[in-house]
Amino acid sequence: MLTFELPWVIYLLPLPLLAFWMLPKARQQQAAVRVPFYSELSGLEQQTTSSINQRKLRLSSLALIWCGLIAAASGPTWIGDPVSLPASGRDLLLAVDLSGSMKIEDMVVRGEQAERIIAVKAVLNDFIQRRKGDRLGLVLFGSQAYVQAPLTFDRTTVQRFMKEAQIGFAGEQNTAIGDAIGLSVKRLRDRPGDRHVMVLLTDGQNNGGEVKPIPAAKLAAENNIVIYTVGVGADEMITKGIFGSSFGSRRVNPSADLDEKTLQEIADLTGGKYFRARNPEQLLEIYRILDELEPVEDKQETFRPQKALFYWPLAFALGLSGLLALGLLPWQFWWSSLTNKPLSAQKSS
Repeated sequence: MLTFELPWVIYLLPLPLLAFWMLPKARQQQAAVRVPFYSELSGLEQQTTSSINQRKLRLSSLALIWCGLIAAASGPTWIGDPVSLPASGRDLLLAVDLSGSMKIEDMVVRGEQAERIIAVKAVLNDFIQRRKGDRLGLVLFGSQAYVQAPLTFDRTTVQRFMKEAQIGFAGEQNTAIGDAIGLSVKRLRDRPGDRHVMVLLTDGQNNGGEVKPIPAAKLAAENNIVIYTVGVGADEMITKGIFGSSFGSRRVNPSADLDEKTLQEIADLTGGKYFRARNPEQLLEIYRILDELEPVEDKQETFRPQKALFYWPLAFALGLSGLLALGLLPWQFWWSSLTNKPLSAQKSS
């Protein structure tokens, strides 16, 4: 759609005509009147007609130059179709445990026993896809904690980084829950806005790193960061016996190391909630609950791209002015060919 920034400038178009009609005309005084000889009268009419045509061409050129300048001054702008922008939602940081215990096969995915990390990836992929409008980030932790994906609207990249994450990326001997919270606080506390959320997923207890979980959670609370904690792992599983047979098999609790008390306290200190995921279905339900607790922003912001077009009529006016000053107007050549009279003859006349 074409619009004008200063449409009132169009009203200046008749200004030269008003000046021509209203301003007093200059008077030319001649001392005498020159009367041509009879032999010159035959060429006088032709010269007068040629001069009138040249004057009309110049006036037409000046009129076009004036129109170009007025069009440029009015600020023509092309406004494109509306383009949707990401909604200005919250900052949501996902902290995922990649310690060695995430290899335990106590989850059932598609009817088969699977490692915990596989079930977590499957559920997180769907959760990330639904968080339209939020800035998502990914922190991976094991013996250390590091930022795998900074806060971004690019959900596809966060999904890919989570899919490519492997056990041992951050060390698999220990679980540095406190370091993961501390690193997340560092990333979130200086962010604009008043709603920052962290989802911490782990299957163990803090036994590594330099920061303790509770002091880190208190620091998060001071910076208005809400932490939802998720404890992953089944309550029981049957270990295989000798040579994979049932002989010697036993029932064990694979989540014996899960420190639910600390995870609950972290959530309470920051105004979040603690969830227990014993299977992929419960984990999926937890993230659905998180969608309800932290709903996606539904307001849609749009903008219409604008492109200034003033330089086209301005370039036309300036180019035409230059040609007029040099006597190289294209319609002068057109008029010369139409009247079958050389341009030099028209100029001399």
